[in-house]
Amino acid sequence: MIFGRDIGIDLGTTSVLISTRVKGVILREPAVVAMDKNTGRLLNVGMAAQRMLGRTPGNIVAIRPMKNGAISDYDMTERMLKEFVRKALSFSLMKPRIIVSVPSGITEVEERAVIDAGVAAGARKVFLMEAPLAAAIGAGLDIAKPDGHMVIDVGGGTTDIAVLSLHGVVSSESLKAGGEAFDDALIKYIKRKHNVLIGETTSEELKKGIGCVFPRPESMAVEVKGRCLLTGLPRVVAVSTTDILEAFEEVTESIVEAVHKVLESTPPELVADISQNGIILTGGNSLLWGFDKLIANRTNIMTHTADDADLCVANGLGKALNWVGEMTEGTINLARRRQMLV
Repeated sequence: MIFGRDIGIDLGTTSVLISTRVKGVILREPAVVAMDKNTGRLLNVGMAAQRMLGRTPGNIVAIRPMKNGAISDYDMTERMLKEFVRKALSFSLMKPRIIVSVPSGITEVEERAVIDAGVAAGARKVFLMEAPLAAAIGAGLDIAKPDGHMVIDVGGGTTDIAVLSLHGVVSSESLKAGGEAFDDALIKYIKRKHNVLIGETTSEELKKGIGCVFPRPESMAVEVKGRCLLTGLPRVVAVSTTDILEAFEEVTESIVEAVHKVLESTPPELVADISQNGIILTGGNSLLWGFDKLIANRTNIMTHTADDADLCVANGLGKALNWVGEMTEGTINLARRRQMLV
């Protein structure tokens, strides 16, 4: 489309998704940038750069410019976004308006960094929307009514838990614990138990293959290759679902505690609504086996995973573009705005 086309960007720690009002998700790429250290030249972004992680020579570095849902390398994030927006929109006469999803616990400094990066990447205007709000819209929840809904969005770098009502966030909690925390926990566990070091890619494949956060009916095991820390040589070890459950325990406990904390700070009428409506899980890492069972078991509230859980935030941003003309520019951090009004 030659004329301006507004887009929604799910700016995640591990992946970036771009969606439009009509077509939905039009681009999905890993949030990885490869650059030449000597010249500062950008070599690759997205999938091509991800393949270089842990495999580059000395002068080339493949990095993730996002950390725990926030920008950790501004310059690289700006260049990555510019490349993704160019790829998604090809040629356009007008600069697009962009809605970007952010964790509900984002600070003002982090908000400003996201807005500046969006403008530098070619946006006419940048609007921010809290990830759980976008996830609820993408999951098809009717949040316009005075009715309580609880969303747990388990992303790559953060887990956002929020209670929503009347198009707003009533109470929320943002944890720096998501997919990366699960990967790190698995690496540490195998290192501690077997004296074997595995890479991030291997850990993620293991998590997706037999990962679970609730006891499976029958145990499974797979062989994993890594480097023995005692000899420095390659070694194969067997890792079972019971091992993974134990490795993930600390991360899952922190998520469950945060869910309890949000429920405790929610008005009783809305808690009654939630017990009737249930809890919705969104985000790619909510697809870990048993996540819905774990939350239901620990809260006694019916829990289910949304359809296309990993696309909910991006789809929600795409739908939110219908109201972009009515949005106030900059931050849409509803929780903080309410605190200021008190």
